[in-house]
Order: sequence, then structure tokens, then C-alpha cells
Amino acid sequence: MKRNKQMMIITMVVFMLVIAGCGQNKNKAEVSASEEVTLKVATLIPPMTEVLDIVKPMLKEDGINLEIVVLTDNVQPNNALANKEVDANFFQHVPYMKQYNEANNSELVPVQSIYNAIYGAYSKKYKNIEELPEGATIAIANDPSNIGRSLVMFEKNGLIKLTEGVGIKATQADIIENKKNFKFKEVDLLMLARTLDDVDLVAMTPAYAKPLNLTPKKDALITEGDDSDFVITLVARKDNVDSEPIQKLAKRMTSPEVKQFFKDNYDEIAVPAF
Repeated sequence: MKRNKQMMIITMVVFMLVIAGCGQNKNKAEVSASEEVTLKVATLIPPMTEVLDIVKPMLKEDGINLEIVVLTDNVQPNNALANKEVDANFFQHVPYMKQYNEANNSELVPVQSIYNAIYGAYSKKYKNIEELPEGATIAIANDPSNIGRSLVMFEKNGLIKLTEGVGIKATQADIIENKKNFKFKEVDLLMLARTLDDVDLVAMTPAYAKPLNLTPKKDALITEGDDSDFVITLVARKDNVDSEPIQKLAKRMTSPEVKQFFKDNYDEIAVPAF
């Protein structure tokens, strides 16, 4: 009888340990399921950084910890993405991305168009484009996609003529008519704003003009128009573009909150593309 009681006690203890172990395994599974995914996104300047700041707490609700990586030039974000140091980037338009892919044999892909930054040309010396003198120096970005973008804008506004059909692939070699002998100075994208004091005209996006208290609608002597191919876009890699975290990021970046942010803060310089 005494031995039977001992066996019953041992059986109950083993049973309790098994149940406890199952409970612990369940808790571990629940903790694992609730673990956050970290998503690294490279960017440069406002409003790109501000958009990511807006969606960061939203993504937290989706179980995603957004790590915003602010870099210092317009090559690093693509290098970091191609080398898998980050999961996405947000700073560029698709023509610039394609140019990078061709030069580096990489597979970066657009995820979602976010906003159209109104491209324009600014001057501290002149109030309208007709005042631009013979031989004036015009600063433009030195990467191929933005060289073409600038030259097409100048052609559409009557400053020069380009080889027919060259479009945004234009270079200075494609200028076939330049009646006032304008000189085009190619400088690093991030240095454009600093050249405003030294040249007659600078072509740049509003992200670089805004810190100088300049906006395209109010201050630009000319703009490129509404049919731009240069929409600022969220970019990922071919191997992760369809992943759930990237798609959730794209969804949050096209939320009503982001659209309202552009309306409240950048209405004169940026138009949402969603």
C-alpha cells in the first residue's frame, strides 16, 4: 500500500514537470512570435528623414523596429543597400537607381513612388530667366541622371536645344544650340546649394533649396513641369522587395498621415505620388 502511494506521488510529480515544461515551451514560442524585426533604411536629408520618422511608430505596431540610417552623400545609400548593410533606401528617383545598377551590376528595384519634388533653377543675382546674361555660369548636379534632367528642363524653357530624342540621357555633348553661350558647371549633388553665391543659376531639387528658404513655386526662375520621371521612391533589392517588412514599410509610407504631412509642411515643393 505504501509503495503504491509512493508510485502515485512520483507519477504526479513527473506529470507536473511535463506540464510545466510544455508551459515553458509555449511561453518561449509566444516570446519568439512577438519578437520585433529590425528594418534598416538608409536616407539623406528632409523630407525623406521626416517621412521615416513619421512611419517609425506605425511600424512598431506592425512588429517592425525601423532603424533610420542617415548618410552623408548620394552614393553611400545605394552602396549600403547593394552590400546588404541596409534593407532599403529612400532618397532617389528611378533614373538615378537605374544608372547605379548599370554602373555597378546591382539589382536594386523600386518599391513605391512617394513624392514628386518640383525641380527648379534658382539665382541670387537675377529675378527672371530673361535677365540671365551672355556666358552665365549654371551649376547642375554631376551625376548622369541629374545632368540629363537639368538639360531637359533648360531646353523646355528655351535656354538651349538638345540632340533630338536624347531625353534625360542628355549630356553637355548633346547641346546643339546655346545662343547665349551658357557655361554649365557640374558639381556634387550635395554641394549645389553652396554654389548659389558663386554662379548665376543653380538647378536643384527643393530638398536642397528649402534650407536656403527658397521654394520652386515662389523663387525658381524656371521649373521642369508636371510630367517628371523623377519621383522620389522607396528602393529595395530584388531579393527582398517582396518581403513582408518591406511591403509594410511601403504601405505605411503611403498612409494618410504621410500625405497630410506633405500638405502641411511641403505643399509648395513636393506633391505626393500616391
